[in-house]
Amino acid sequence: MRKILIFLLIGYIVFEIIEHVVFPLFWLIINRRKKSMSGVNGMLGQIGEVKEWSETNGKIFIHGELWNAISEVPLYPGDKAIIQAVDGLVLKVKPIGNSGQD
Repeated sequence: MRKILIFLLIGYIVFEIIEHVVFPLFWLIINRRKKSMSGVNGMLGQIGEVKEWSETNGKIFIHGELWNAISEVPLYPGDKAIIQAVDGLVLKVKPIGNSGQD
């Protein structure tokens, strides 16, 4: 009976070490390799829709939000644009596909 209790106690201690030390370290190592999808890094390369535009600046709708944007080429409402850079709260974009004013 005493051997069974010792065996159960050792099993319980090993289980707790695995649960509270090994698994958290494993997930920390795995998740460290993933690219951040939040903040500026998460915005780059995303595609938004032009809602308003005047010459070189306007508003882009992306991920449920309206952002100020600038572009070196004219854009038109309805155009799709890809985010190239972020400067503060202003997106630098370039058009993709055909313009809405063909």
